[in-house]
Amino acid sequence: MSAFTAANPSRCFEDLAIGEYRESTPRTITEQEILDFARQWDPQWFHTDPERARHSVFGEVVASGIHVLALWRQMDHEINSDIDHVCGVGWDELRLRRAIRAGDTIHVTSEIVALRPSESRTDRGTALTRYAVVTQDGVEAVTFTSINLVYTRGGRERRG
Repeated sequence: MSAFTAANPSRCFEDLAIGEYRESTPRTITEQEILDFARQWDPQWFHTDPERARHSVFGEVVASGIHVLALWRQMDHEINSDIDHVCGVGWDELRLRRAIRAGDTIHVTSEIVALRPSESRTDRGTALTRYAVVTQDGVEAVTFTSINLVYTRGGRERRG
């Protein structure tokens, strides 16, 4: 699937369907990006120090969970930025199931699992989307359900 233009999302709540599945293009993770991210944002030694990390339970540096979620965010924009989101309001059942290592190639999958019109505001509805960050060998390394508010057609028209 090609990238969408986030500035002009074309799809409203009414356009979404339960079971809709999308998959991003793959991305290979380098040790340098793991080190750079961790040194700025999550400076635990098994993310930042290759020598010490050899003696960790991982046996090498691994990407911080926050780093993997930042990667997910970028890849999600590739596949879902055509949806007119109000905002995300939460994640349920977030699991970090497998460490991401240098040389891993990951992609993101999304599947809409539930749609609920708002009971209090006609300008939006709630879309529950199950996400996974998947490794080259098909392992779901990170999984969660995202709770997102999405504009209805009427809501988009009102906000201009």
